[in-house]
Amino acid sequence: MNYTAGMDNLPGTDSPGIGQIKPIELDVVIEIPRGSFLKRGSNGNIDFVSPLPCPYNYGSVPEYVGLDGDLLDALLLGPRLSLGSHHRVMAWGAVTFTDRGMKDDKLVCSTYPPSSQQREQVLRFFRFYAVCKGLLNIWRRRPGRNACEGWCDAAEAVARARPRGASWSGSRIGF
Repeated sequence: MNYTAGMDNLPGTDSPGIGQIKPIELDVVIEIPRGSFLKRGSNGNIDFVSPLPCPYNYGSVPEYVGLDGDLLDALLLGPRLSLGSHHRVMAWGAVTFTDRGMKDDKLVCSTYPPSSQQREQVLRFFRFYAVCKGLLNIWRRRPGRNACEGWCDAAEAVARARPRGASWSGSRIGF
């Protein structure tokens, strides 16, 4: 099924005009409810306390491991969801994020295709987050580049991830 509403001239598309969006249905577990100040990792441990509330429900896809060795990240648009809640949603795209020089894709999910304004808001947030995370990494003495690289297709981000095997016990990289 192709969705085109509100998808004109989107960043990251190969050509101008109506973009053809093919969402991917997957399960997401919420680690950071919208409005929370606590940044948790997929293991449930608190990574840091943010001075600003998280503008999105943030979690992970338990079936996939991203390029950073942790579960594939996902954010859910919409109202606040409960910590630890499970949701079957559609991934409409992804933000390609670099954290300490490692690609760390963030799937963008919702029950409806995001508008171009919502996509731009997500990108603006991750550009700001890259600067903040870079400062935090300097303070933690964790070198490497931090940046928001832009929008890509959800299938592209999932293709870069690998299925979570039974032997996966968490990321080996400290965040």
